[in-house]
Amino acid sequence: MDTEDETKKTHQTSLNKTMISIIIPVYKTAATLDRCVDSIATQEDVDYEIILVDDSSPDDCPAICDRRAAADKRIRVVHKPNGGLSSARNAGIDAAHGDILMFIDSDDYIEPGTLHDLSLVAEEHPEYDIIEFPVCRETADGEQIMLTFENNEYRNMNEYWLSCRAYNHAYAWNKMYRRRLFDDIRYPDGMIFEDMHILPRLLRKAKMIATTCVGLYHYCWNSEGISNNADGKAWRSLLKPHLRMLKKTRCDSVEWANYYMQVLNIQIYTCQLTGDKPQLPTIRQNIISVDKNFRLKALLLDIMGVNILCRANRLLRSVVRHKQHK
Repeated sequence: MDTEDETKKTHQTSLNKTMISIIIPVYKTAATLDRCVDSIATQEDVDYEIILVDDSSPDDCPAICDRRAAADKRIRVVHKPNGGLSSARNAGIDAAHGDILMFIDSDDYIEPGTLHDLSLVAEEHPEYDIIEFPVCRETADGEQIMLTFENNEYRNMNEYWLSCRAYNHAYAWNKMYRRRLFDDIRYPDGMIFEDMHILPRLLRKAKMIATTCVGLYHYCWNSEGISNNADGKAWRSLLKPHLRMLKKTRCDSVEWANYYMQVLNIQIYTCQLTGDKPQLPTIRQNIISVDKNFRLKALLLDIMGVNILCRANRLLRSVVRHKQHK
């Protein structure tokens, strides 16, 4: 029996309901990888494994991964040909032994006590299929933006999507997932904003979704990050699942109206980058009922409709760029 088989047998023997497999895709993050792993390896009173998926990183990451695995039996490494973030996450899912999965990006980290507190929630509530926890977004200029939650339960996907505004934080990270949700689901290879394509599918399989006030995920701005360098093709890909969800969740509510306005923003930016004809239908909203930051755009929508609004924005941006280059 080889080392991998022995490791898997050991894990399967000791597996319990709160054993967590933490999947970390690794690519060109040598400067932050140790910080990420340290934030997990110092967590106490919790059963977990760390799976470092080296996506053929050209820097020191492969060596760092091997060094960390040699020093800690809870850490395993998967070295694979370069295939992108989705491919790396899928490799981690395939290698995972735990009943609960988590994803952490290698340029991010988690707060001390996070795994312990979340594992208690998962253990006390085996009916929770997805548990979402708070995020601290650390921007390029050092500002910290908090995304917090109350302790809530959702049996209805639409309620979670709209009232919790899950569409604004449809990240793979900052969540715990029951392993069974991924039995027939994998991230789409070669796609940016892949989280948005997968989360709705996971939500449809989940019997109960919960948000919690415990734990904290630190998201750190990375100028080289994939989503921060997304092009028109990527934004077109992001728009598509939002249009599907907008149709599936449609109802006469303020929450849906705000979601529509958020998708309108995505549609406008997609048209700006690609020149595509808008796909979002014009559905005029009550200007007073939507969030304050949407009201001007809701007024313009009422006057112009989606098509003209997108064309006007593209023309305005073109004029601004022309003046900047003079």
